[in-house]
Amino acid sequence: MPELPDVVVYCEALERRLAGKTLERIDLKSPFVVRTFDPDLLDCQRQTLAGVSRVGKRIVWRFRAGPTVVFHLMIAGRFHMRRPGARPNSKTDLAAFHFAGSGEPGGDAAGDTGIEITVMLTEASPKKRASIHVVPAGDDLAAFDRGGLDVLTVGRDAFAERLASENHTLKRSLTDPRLFDGIGNAFSDEVLHAAGLSPIKWTSRLDGDEVDRLYRACVDTLTVWTNRLREQTGDRFPEKVTAFRPEMAVHGKFGEPCPACGVRVQRIRYASNETNYCPGCQTGGKLLADRSLSRLLKDDWPKTIEELDED
Repeated sequence: MPELPDVVVYCEALERRLAGKTLERIDLKSPFVVRTFDPDLLDCQRQTLAGVSRVGKRIVWRFRAGPTVVFHLMIAGRFHMRRPGARPNSKTDLAAFHFAGSGEPGGDAAGDTGIEITVMLTEASPKKRASIHVVPAGDDLAAFDRGGLDVLTVGRDAFAERLASENHTLKRSLTDPRLFDGIGNAFSDEVLHAAGLSPIKWTSRLDGDEVDRLYRACVDTLTVWTNRLREQTGDRFPEKVTAFRPEMAVHGKFGEPCPACGVRVQRIRYASNETNYCPGCQTGGKLLADRSLSRLLKDDWPKTIEELDED
């Protein structure tokens, strides 16, 4: 699932390309992806895009005089740039959004005249969890805000207060969108490694120094990765959005040496979810056994992290 750094870079890339342009036509291949019926998604046709923003991990398209469109990519949803006028023909294609180059409608609704940019929404998963919600113009988006704090905009005290508001494992707290905004399975692994904290440590057992380290690790990790992805993308569109990147310290690195201490990265597997950690940096050399953890953590260890973000 794209997390805060990827979502920010997605929004910036879409904003640069689409703001001020007119959405001439929508080719919808998979009607199921649209989870609302009023307003109709097609009401956005012939409307000018005012801007792109995010609410948590959701990406928002605001139109000047039309509805607002909210995309939730979930695990396997992605945006791609296609040749102007391209139809959604691949089995992974969900919908194509065709934009004209000016702020005024100028294309032929039955053809491709005037279309300069086509954005394809895809989903490479048979589970079809990606979604589109269409919100009436002028309505707020409170229904899509899970309430999580943006760690990049709040101070240490607010972070500490939210962390202590519920007693969970650190992994669960960081990935819970009701507590913190935009941190998922991948970056929670990276944050906890940077902080030198075990993913199964309970929030109620953190001392002041550990809270400081965790807060700073959240801010630094998300900032560094957002800037890194911006630099890697440059003026291109971010076509290869993934949770597994070679520069990561522990996420997706099971069996590889930790870049900080050289100890081999280990994992906790629970149902379809996997957490990676370094025993040398995070658990005092202790290996965390999957089977015993399943009994110990019970409901505090989600079967899948993505379940926390389902509508």
